[in-house]
Amino acid sequence: MTYYGTRKRCYKCYRPMSSCMCEHISPIETETKFVILMHPKEFKKVKNNTGFLTHLSLSNSEVIMGIDFSNNQRINHIIEAHDSYVLFPSPNVVNISHENPKAQTQTNKPLAIFLIDSTWACTRKMFTLSSNLNTLKHMSFTTSRVSQYGIKEQPQEHFLSTIESTLVVLEELQKHNIEQISQSQFDGFLNPFFKMIEYQKNIMANSISNYARDKK
Repeated sequence: MTYYGTRKRCYKCYRPMSSCMCEHISPIETETKFVILMHPKEFKKVKNNTGFLTHLSLSNSEVIMGIDFSNNQRINHIIEAHDSYVLFPSPNVVNISHENPKAQTQTNKPLAIFLIDSTWACTRKMFTLSSNLNTLKHMSFTTSRVSQYGIKEQPQEHFLSTIESTLVVLEELQKHNIEQISQSQFDGFLNPFFKMIEYQKNIMANSISNYARDKK
């Protein structure tokens, strides 16, 4: 029995071995450190969790699971060693579609971006409990993109999944010359995401087809 039950899992993408997405992932090297803070409830959503896919697609990234990160030594070390932001909308946010985030600091520390991978309700709890997250500057972006997450409804029209949001962030950092990423890498970044959606849609279609056949 594994954490997820009796089905065999890939220990890289955490999906069932029958739907492993690792072959579709081409990791990108970035100057920016990405830290995916994953709520335990999100950790269990192996069928449609894009946090793991985001982590595997970025060589300079980590996934840290929890709710209260106040005393997490690894997170506090990253915050201390980097010019750190959390991707989260707020009134005093640094909008990287219009502002260079490195222009907001006088340090030569590398950039670190914390991504919250959870529902909005769980995200609020994580912020409430994690005093160290509340010290971070907030980052956002402006986009007209609509999520391609066809198997999961987003809370609002322009809300994006973790991996979709990360792609927008990378594109904006590229404009500020913080990153040097090739167009082919940008073009392939969402490949595991699209393959995951394609797989889940096929499973859903087959389930409906089998149900209709059994009802005859």
